[in-house]
Amino acid sequence: MEATAAAAAAPARSALPFRSRVAAAARPGRAPALSAAPGRRLVARRAAGDGQAVEAQEALPIEKRFPPFPSVMDINQIREILPHRFPFLLVDRVIEYKGGEYAVGIKNVTINDNFFPGHFPERPIMPGVLMVEAMAQVGGLVMLQPEIGGSRDNFFFAGIDKVRFRKPVIAGDTLIMRMTLTKYQKRFGLAKMEGKAYVGGDLVCEGEFLLRKEHDEVANNGLSIFLDPKRLKLQKRRHSEQTKPPPRRRWTSRFSSGSGSLRRRRVSRLISGQVSSEL
Repeated sequence: MEATAAAAAAPARSALPFRSRVAAAARPGRAPALSAAPGRRLVARRAAGDGQAVEAQEALPIEKRFPPFPSVMDINQIREILPHRFPFLLVDRVIEYKGGEYAVGIKNVTINDNFFPGHFPERPIMPGVLMVEAMAQVGGLVMLQPEIGGSRDNFFFAGIDKVRFRKPVIAGDTLIMRMTLTKYQKRFGLAKMEGKAYVGGDLVCEGEFLLRKEHDEVANNGLSIFLDPKRLKLQKRRHSEQTKPPPRRRWTSRFSSGSGSLRRRRVSRLISGQVSSEL
């Protein structure tokens, strides 16, 4: 009987997790707030669900587990657009493309690439400059299109800025590169692009790219003008003044000024007899 009475007097064990019970005890008279930390049963259910997803993935045939990348441009189409060739053609496929806006390309990094024997023999890492070059080639696929009007003979890589290398790219990785056109000055033939490269969902490289199209003598100093807004504004003002049509001549009567006034004076002098017979 005493044990039964003691059990009845003891408070009932709460079904809430430990953190929720502590929060409820700290706020007497209020409804217990649910903690952000999940309970053990919820964690177990989530783990079981993840396990079932893994089992379902493993139950699929091997050819269906890893679907291939979609192909918008294959290597033959890329070779028709870009002038690069082995060993500097660093784009294997284009998987997304929107004319005049952006393109997404991939580079399959393999141990057979010719830069790995020297970079580095013990730890093969793709050089950062080649990652930047590969991204610039994807940008070239955006610019050398009818929407922009570029040509493989007159469009060049002009500069880079704010480039950061986040993680190394090693042999066996698939480098996914996205280049987005952010600004294009058609009169100067200059384009600014934003580039990002990923491996397995992780950002490995990013930066801003500048591409230049040579079409006239303005392109020779267009790079510095493009980077300086004040110089760009001054150049636009000068260009508008140079292309401004000449003012139209105002029609005037022959008696209002010039030779007309001179004739009037001579006539008046003849009448008054002040002009000699030579006139």
